[in-house]
Amino acid sequence: MIISMNEVIDIVAMSLVIGFIFKDTFRKAEYHNYDPLRRFSSSFFDWENLKFAVFVTAPAIILHELGHKFTAMAFGTSATFHAAYLWLILGAMMKLMNFNFIFFVPAFVSYSGAGLSNLQISMIAFAGPFVNLILYFASKHLSRLKHLSRNQRKALLFSSRINLFLFIFNMIPLPMFDGWHFFSNLLKVIF
Repeated sequence: MIISMNEVIDIVAMSLVIGFIFKDTFRKAEYHNYDPLRRFSSSFFDWENLKFAVFVTAPAIILHELGHKFTAMAFGTSATFHAAYLWLILGAMMKLMNFNFIFFVPAFVSYSGAGLSNLQISMIAFAGPFVNLILYFASKHLSRLKHLSRNQRKALLFSSRINLFLFIFNMIPLPMFDGWHFFSNLLKVIF
C-alpha cells in the first residue's frame, strides 16, 4: 500500500491544525461589499479562513514529506508519513497565546536507513525541499495568469512564499534539518 489509513488520518489531522494556526495569517480576500458588522454576526470561528489556510499551507507540507517518502520507497525501503502531534499541539498552544512567531515541526517521514548509501540518504533528504522548490516556481508562474480571481491569485502568491520559505529553511545545514542530512551525506560521498 502506498499510503496507509493511519497516514491519511495524520495528513488530515496535521492539515486541520496547520489551518488553525495560520487561519489569521492567510486570510481569504475580503468581499467587495464590506460589512463592518460581519464579524459580529458570523459564528465565533471563521471557517472560511480555516479552509483557505489549509488550502494554502497544507499542500506545501504534505507534498514536501511525500517527496521524502516516495524517494525513500524508490530506493527500496519502507517509509511512513507521521503528523508530529506534540509539535502540532505546541504550535496550536502558541497560536492561542498569540505568539508573533510560531516555530514547530508539523510532520516527518520515518524510514529505514539500513542498506542505503550516503548518496541515497542525501537524495531522500533533498527530495522534500526540492518539491517545495518546484511548487514555488509553479505557483509563481501560475499567479501571473490573467484569468485568475483575486482569491486564486492571493492563494498562489501565499503558496509561492510558503514553498520558498520551506525550501530555504529546510536546506539550512544544522542538525535535524534536511539540509544537514543532505550536505553531510553528500560530503561523505565526495570525500
